[in-house]
Amino acid sequence: MGLLTYSSGRTRVKICGLKTAADVDFAVSAGVDAVGFVFYPPSVRAVSPNIAAQLISRLPAGVDAVGLVVNPTDEEFAAIRAAASITLWQFHGDETPERCAELAAGEPWMKAARVGDDFAFDDFSLQYGDANAFLLDALVEGYGGGGVPFDWQGIPQTWVSENAPRVVLSGGLNTHNVGEAIARLHPCAVDVSSGVESSRGVKDPALMTEFVKAVRAADAKASSQ
Repeated sequence: MGLLTYSSGRTRVKICGLKTAADVDFAVSAGVDAVGFVFYPPSVRAVSPNIAAQLISRLPAGVDAVGLVVNPTDEEFAAIRAAASITLWQFHGDETPERCAELAAGEPWMKAARVGDDFAFDDFSLQYGDANAFLLDALVEGYGGGGVPFDWQGIPQTWVSENAPRVVLSGGLNTHNVGEAIARLHPCAVDVSSGVESSRGVKDPALMTEFVKAVRAADAKASSQ
């Protein structure tokens, strides 16, 4: 079905920062809707375009391959596109709306928001109105992957209601808090990386499975209410 197929009764799941065939196979078996590949060399989760291509070849139809980039040059982006069959781009840096659209060139894309105390949600969604989705991440040093949640209560309820079909919630999610996040915000999808790792950059199969189960449990609870 893919990451951005919105359904009020089923929250989509993306696991980001996969680096090995075992990571991908476990994520798929757990029932994810998308896997993310990090093309940002400073990250401990970074992979090369060629490695990503090999990993993407293991994905069944319907599971999105998300390419996370941070302020890429034209040459860097072209190298990724040429090697890896990315189905959804994730712009996680300081890219302008125009730059995102230029690079995506008609392909689906989402823009990450680094949410701090004074984040202007309306301005962000207006500015990036052409994005297929808004990924809400915590404001941390660097660009994501910090495992730090932000204050979900600070998201205006009217904004959530209007944009839920395009919201991908990230930032410090794990098995213990994802249910609360879904109950409060009803996002289209949730995105996890450090929350399913046994150590920094190392994915844990059991945690991946438990995370997806926690999401499904939250959906079931919401449907019964």
